[in-house]
Amino acid sequence: MMKIVLASNNPGKLAELQAMLTPLGCILVPQGELGVPEAPEPHRTFIENALAKARNAATHTGLPALADDAGLCVDAFGGLPGVDTAYYATQFGYAKSDGNNVRALLEQMQGQSNRRAAMVSTLVAVRSPNDPEPLVAMGRVEGLIASEPLGSNGFGFDPVMWIPEFGKTFAELPVEVKNAHSHRGRATQAMAALIRERWLSAAALPG
Repeated sequence: MMKIVLASNNPGKLAELQAMLTPLGCILVPQGELGVPEAPEPHRTFIENALAKARNAATHTGLPALADDAGLCVDAFGGLPGVDTAYYATQFGYAKSDGNNVRALLEQMQGQSNRRAAMVSTLVAVRSPNDPEPLVAMGRVEGLIASEPLGSNGFGFDPVMWIPEFGKTFAELPVEVKNAHSHRGRATQAMAALIRERWLSAAALPG
């Protein structure tokens, strides 16, 4: 069994990632259980922040580490809010919350004809803090910002992220369907394949 520290204390993320990695013989341990402090996230890209979080967790534990950074990238805003997604509402004087994020986004999108957006998740895994070849997996789901919230499943911007292939918002989809097709679900599938190929298969070679 390979033990990997997850550079997050989010129970939802842990459950989603663990379900994908358990079949590989990997056990994920949230960093809080190992006393790892939160890493600073000063960067403007998902990949740099995820790498910083993974290195921080590996440094404090001596274990391989996995981290993610994710957010909403709106075409009309040049890809923003991006790494600031969780705090989006605070730029407009609202308290930090999912509901306020949605409210602020809909206000900013008023009269905007280009409603294209993508939910992006970037996962980074390192064997050690100095690993020269981090594993990087990205998941991306394109859609449109709905004109009003729809559905009660999901969290974050799910109620206004309308996915053309389903004709529904993420929050209207059953959770298992959303997880299989979400940006994080896609990134996790790609990361599981990378871990199997790069970290685990070499151990089975003779000699």
